Amino acid sequence: MIKNVGILIFDDAEVLDFAGPFEVFSVTSQINSLKPFNVFTISKDGRMVSAVNGLKVQPDYAIDNYPEIDILILSGGQGTRALLNDVSLLSWINQIHQSAELTLSICSASRLVGKIGLLDGLCFCTHNDVYEHMLEIAPTAIPQQHKRFTQSSDKLYTSGGISAGIDLSFYIIAQLLGEDVAFNTAEYMEYNYQSHYATHE
Repeated sequence: MIKNVGILIFDDAEVLDFAGPFEVFSVTSQINSLKPFNVFTISKDGRMVSAVNGLKVQPDYAIDNYPEIDILILSGGQGTRALLNDVSLLSWINQIHQSAELTLSICSASRLVGKIGLLDGLCFCTHNDVYEHMLEIAPTAIPQQHKRFTQSSDKLYTSGGISAGIDLSFYIIAQLLGEDVAFNTAEYMEYNYQSHYATHE
């Protein structure tokens, strides 16, 4: 069964936070006959966003018009600070998290899941520069600075900064489809995927 992978993007989102996971999940479908994933981007209003350093991206959907989401991926970046005050978007994230199979918080998207209480008393990873701010947002959350990513709850995963989102994406591929599929995808991408990441190191 094809899983829908929805990636939330916004102004000042970190490019590799969404482009990295997009590539991993998309290439997995590209090189496998079963086409396990349908990957798309979403913004609040569906309008073009300006990511960090000015990359313009036209999202596929808006939060009031999108396909069912099985895997929600939240981009990080400087823009997450502004979203902390966006009640409607935070509510949407919480709603999708509750109905989705998995939520992947990349880099400083931890701010968003922390703001809506999804990290209370739980372990998390984020960008190195964001751990201090997270103490204000989710003071009971437990930082894991030494890890690339971690499983924060039964269906919430959080990754460290920027490139760590790629490693988390490969880990999820391995969990869903097996290590062989993850390794084959990494080989096609010429990415140095290491299975020890499966232990969350």
